[in-house]
Amino acid sequence: MDYVRPITARYVDPLEVIWLATARRLGLHIRRNPAIFSATDGTGLLELGPRDTLDPDDTLAQMVYHELCHWITNGVDTFHERDWGFALDAELDWREHACLRLQAALNDEHGLRPLLAPTSGFRAYYDALPADPFGPVEGWPHEEQVVPLAREAFARAHDQPWGETLQAALRATAALQGTVAPFLADYASEHGDDVLPSLWGRAPGA
Repeated sequence: MDYVRPITARYVDPLEVIWLATARRLGLHIRRNPAIFSATDGTGLLELGPRDTLDPDDTLAQMVYHELCHWITNGVDTFHERDWGFALDAELDWREHACLRLQAALNDEHGLRPLLAPTSGFRAYYDALPADPFGPVEGWPHEEQVVPLAREAFARAHDQPWGETLQAALRATAALQGTVAPFLADYASEHGDDVLPSLWGRAPGA
């Protein structure tokens, strides 16, 4: 029998479904680009590097979420600016740290601070944040500007256009983590040399 099975659907990781849909609901469309890590062009296009360039604990969800936090922090009008108004060839913009505080504060509402943490060198600042995401952090510049902006961004994040759309994605992510949790004690990678635990097991404070 010469049978070719028809392919009528594609499997997509559930976490990616949540955050790809969230991006679309907020007017963004995602494309992979091997030439960059992440970039926006001001028209709604968000380009991300391919999966094989990412670290083992990086996810599309975390990257989309971080970009949404940039947008919220920098202001609703920066949707129409390349890279949310950041000058990519400049020194570190202090608004990056405000974005990280916002990300931690939103995560804390749902117990997601470890799971949806940022990637790259910015993780050092994120991991230095105390239990209060707006609390003092010693040794970092521009904190007198960073903290007030982060507080403003946190209030803004609960308004339109983000509001319920973003909260729905965070609730769904937390629910998915809760669904996976009972299976983690018996999880083992299909790759024999992979000794890393599942990211889903990262509990608050871990």
